Amino acid sequence: QVQLVESGGGWVQPGGSLRLSCAASEDTPCIAVMAWYRQAPEKERELVVRIRSTGRTDYADSVKGRFTVSGDIATKMLGLQMNSLQPEATAVYYCSALCTIWPDHASSSWGPGPQVPVSS
Repeated sequence: QVQLVESGGGWVQPGGSLRLSCAASEDTPCIAVMAWYRQAPEKERELVVRIRSTGRTDYADSVKGRFTVSGDIATKMLGLQMNSLQPEATAVYYCSALCTIWPDHASSSWGPGPQVPVSS
């Protein structure tokens, strides 16, 4: 019910910056939360930041002060500005949307995920 398209991935040097973008489309208005996740090689997928329909944002401790989310549920656009990137940030970055429909439907959708290699 929700389709996500990301853009902006690519190689970056340590200390560099990169911006990711995500555009969502939905068959039925239902998005309650949008988020960025990442999955590093041989590690589990982890939350980077999420934004709720209220505008509240929740960042992972590891990115606070360096990553900034933009956009909102109303526009169905999400951006992620990543600064001071280090090799440990190397991962596939996924845009995600949680769709909820009353009374009890909830489903998550994922974009294909651009790769962000951070290396010299």
